[in-house]
Amino acid sequence: RRWCGRERERERENSLDKIPGTCPSDTAMAPLASVGRLAFAAAAVVASLCVEQSLAVKSDNIKYHEGLSREDKWKAVGHKGITLWMTGLSGSGKSTVSVALEQALVTNQPRPYFVYRLDGDNLRFGLNRDLGFSPEDRKENVRRVAEVSKLFAEAGAIVIAGLISPYAADRAYAREVHANSSLPFLEVFIDAPLEVVESRDVKGLYKKARAGQIKGFTGIDAPYEKPENPEVHVRTDQNTVTQGVNIILEQLDKAGIHLPRTFRPLDEPTEEPQCKSA
Repeated sequence: RRWCGRERERERENSLDKIPGTCPSDTAMAPLASVGRLAFAAAAVVASLCVEQSLAVKSDNIKYHEGLSREDKWKAVGHKGITLWMTGLSGSGKSTVSVALEQALVTNQPRPYFVYRLDGDNLRFGLNRDLGFSPEDRKENVRRVAEVSKLFAEAGAIVIAGLISPYAADRAYAREVHANSSLPFLEVFIDAPLEVVESRDVKGLYKKARAGQIKGFTGIDAPYEKPENPEVHVRTDQNTVTQGVNIILEQLDKAGIHLPRTFRPLDEPTEEPQCKSA
């Protein structure tokens, strides 16, 4: 199975159909009108093949098994699944806001929501305990969390995934994993200037990084590529935790995850009940 099985293959075929000279139905494979268009077509095909090759599974002896439909799962939960990808510098407030958001959704609503929080630090005690902080390990860290987030969202959970995820390409990968499965995804930029998060330094990591005791620390000697167009932007140096949560809740409302509910009618009884006299 490639990234998204048959869906991804159909999308690739549809995208090729739109590029003159690459459509399988072009009988003569006629030359393109210009070198520019040829270069675009070639680049699109190569990029698509490279992505598919990198995402190919390592065995041909497996099969994807279908079960309960996504729609049935969401109906049982009462809302659609979605992933909130919380990104930001260490100390920006990702975990603090995530925990408060989880509390708001589970305990502060008329009806509790199905929420699962994936904390970057917590995951390194289990799922990602074999990963360090090299660019390659960070990439794999994001890949694993993106796939787990997709599974939870598929089941109807509001997933709160809090990772530094410093590289824009890795965050784009997480978004694409969800897009290829037609699952909602919101990038949430938990933002605070470096001088602010360094002054907080709850874990004492910035002090160690400045002293050279930690190498490759994001924001000090490793880059953080800020989101250019996040769906949600929370400045924790300008907003309280409660205000930050409310900003996210407002955007979550706009995402349209609520499902319309109707009463289930009674079935006709096999025998009409008789009224008993008082």
